[in-house]
Amino acid sequence: MDITIIVEIISIIVILNAVGAIITVFHEKRDIAAIWAWLVLLIVFPVIGFMIFAIFGRKLTNKKIFNVKTQIRLGIDTIVSNQKERLKHGDLPVANEITNNAKEMVNMFLRTDKAVLTHKNDVQIYTDGKQKFAALINDMQKAQHHINVEYFSIMDDEIGNKIVSVLEERAAAGIHVRVIYDQFGSHGKNKKLFQRLVELGGQVEPFLANRFQILTFRVNFRDHRKMVIIDGNIGYIGGFNVGDQYLGNSKKFGYWRDTHLKIQGDAVLALQSRFFMDWNATHKIGTVEFSKDYFPNPNIQGTTAMQIVSSGPDSDLEQIKRGYMQMIATARKSILIQTPYFIPDSGMLEVLQNAALAGIKVHLMIPSMPDHPFVYQATKYYAKELLARGGKVSTYDNGFLHAKMMVVDGKIASVGSANLDIRSFKLNFEANAFMYDKELAQKLEHIFKEDLKHSSSLTLMTYAKQSLWQTMKQKFSRLLSPIL
Repeated sequence: MDITIIVEIISIIVILNAVGAIITVFHEKRDIAAIWAWLVLLIVFPVIGFMIFAIFGRKLTNKKIFNVKTQIRLGIDTIVSNQKERLKHGDLPVANEITNNAKEMVNMFLRTDKAVLTHKNDVQIYTDGKQKFAALINDMQKAQHHINVEYFSIMDDEIGNKIVSVLEERAAAGIHVRVIYDQFGSHGKNKKLFQRLVELGGQVEPFLANRFQILTFRVNFRDHRKMVIIDGNIGYIGGFNVGDQYLGNSKKFGYWRDTHLKIQGDAVLALQSRFFMDWNATHKIGTVEFSKDYFPNPNIQGTTAMQIVSSGPDSDLEQIKRGYMQMIATARKSILIQTPYFIPDSGMLEVLQNAALAGIKVHLMIPSMPDHPFVYQATKYYAKELLARGGKVSTYDNGFLHAKMMVVDGKIASVGSANLDIRSFKLNFEANAFMYDKELAQKLEHIFKEDLKHSSSLTLMTYAKQSLWQTMKQKFSRLLSPIL
């Protein structure tokens, strides 16, 4: 074949591929960073790129997944309307030492996520997997009516089987047991693990599996929430999944440093509401019939005001990301952040850099080792961007840091499942507790300072000494950061 004809054929293929890539990417509304990332992938890898896009690139924001009647039936809408009105008139107390900016944050969550503000919650903090699971198992063993479980990962290993064994015991005793797990996070091998639990009357569902089978090309959207609700009185939320590595039993990662909360008080109502919305969207037959047994009125006299905030690809409001940004905007002295993945979009990066340039202490802590190579290289790239504007960055050296925590001025704090990365902002279903309590925030601040004793400083000099290959890996990973 004439070489000219071959060149013409190749040119036509390249042009058609480029046109196809542009049409595909612009078919749905996206931010500019994601557009460029997908264009690079589709144009550089013509066939493979389109296959990857078909599975991982399509959006959900036009899909009505969750039944809003769940919240209406719980009276959430009424409570939210009430609280909005009280905020307008300045008679909704948030905490003893709350700022007007924090009240604005409360209002934002009421408007974007119907996140009810609750008071007098008692909160216990767990940073060690063995302690967290010991407490969880103890509470589940005492359940009298129901146990609702939702985790990204429930692994078929020692701790996974132990948790399931407790659920089996309670199900056999007549307790209502419901479990939601993410197929991707649990490696899709949970049918055998839960077989006896189902036989005993427990109900187990992979999150939205009937909607997200491989052929529906929606496997990129993951239930990253980590919640347990027991008898409507006790709630757990945070970063720990269910697996032996979260107990520090992994040779690769060593000690697993995470942050999880045990909550008692009215905030458990919000956790329960979130779980039932997820359950009713996931469960194939019928919906939960609500009763007072699911929503008792606990007489807890704690000190923490909080909102349980959720976000996911079913909405383009990015509620948790907005919460993080609002927290940062209120800072006057310090912003402490722990996250395993630091891949902020341009808005998040700018607000952090602005805070650092304004003289506010911005201190980021990330792991010293990767669990996902591309993600870690992108994290290192953006950590350098923060350092360049006066921020501080530390790497946690005593194992793997998986905590998702932010504390501002020792007054406001957030702990949950959402990392400071684009995936958590746009692609994952997440849940965080935003807390307005000086005493609790200072406890979390103290934990951060204790972790610094096991950390090293990452500096611009560190980057200056790294190899050219390392620099190139970070820059390339940054190009793909909007779709990692």
